[in-house]
Amino acid sequence: MSELEDTYKHKGLRKQLVQEIAGKGITSKAVLDAIHKIPRHYFFDKIFDTHAYEDKAFPIEAGQTISQPYTVAFQTQLLEVKPGDKILEIGTGSGYQACVLLELGANVYTIEYQKKLYQKAIRFLPRIGYQPHMYQGDGSKGMHRFAPYDGIIVTAGAPTVPDELIQQLKVGGRLVIPVGNDDIQSMVLVQKIDENKIKKKQFDHFSFVPLRGEKGWPANGGIK
Repeated sequence: MSELEDTYKHKGLRKQLVQEIAGKGITSKAVLDAIHKIPRHYFFDKIFDTHAYEDKAFPIEAGQTISQPYTVAFQTQLLEVKPGDKILEIGTGSGYQACVLLELGANVYTIEYQKKLYQKAIRFLPRIGYQPHMYQGDGSKGMHRFAPYDGIIVTAGAPTVPDELIQQLKVGGRLVIPVGNDDIQSMVLVQKIDENKIKKKQFDHFSFVPLRGEKGWPANGGIK
């Protein structure tokens, strides 16, 4: 299929992108290798091909974005994924982040609030060789039926850290979630020390679309 060609030019641009995000502080070889392997231009309409390897977020359907590659790498690096880990991703979006997690050897469960994006991802990802467990619904509360998880990654900005997500982590598990308002969020890493104790760290500021759902922002309203 011509629209899914991965040319030498694409591979060269991908190599440059990996060098760029490594220069910004991403040190995990596994994460860099995953980004180097995945043809990010597959997630773009062909007319926007040249934008695929810029270190920028890019609009997709339903008012969402495909995250900036550095942001994907930063969140993934914080998660410290090991092969075989069960990871919950909240906010499938384009599916690119799920593919990065799969390249790291994770067993990926991903949930998308927007039905249109879910329907597109569940058709598209298997075409390019990736098959996470995909679901549609309110991910702000996690997915209890498959818990506990070794890691949870949230790819939309939340007003707070939902308790439900902490409860669904294994002891020793890690939750990575952007928390803030509609303008800017801090990346928060929550480590579950034991059933009654967590440790939190905050990192640089990022800008994500809002997390929708019961524990996120109202589906039909803006962030105040």
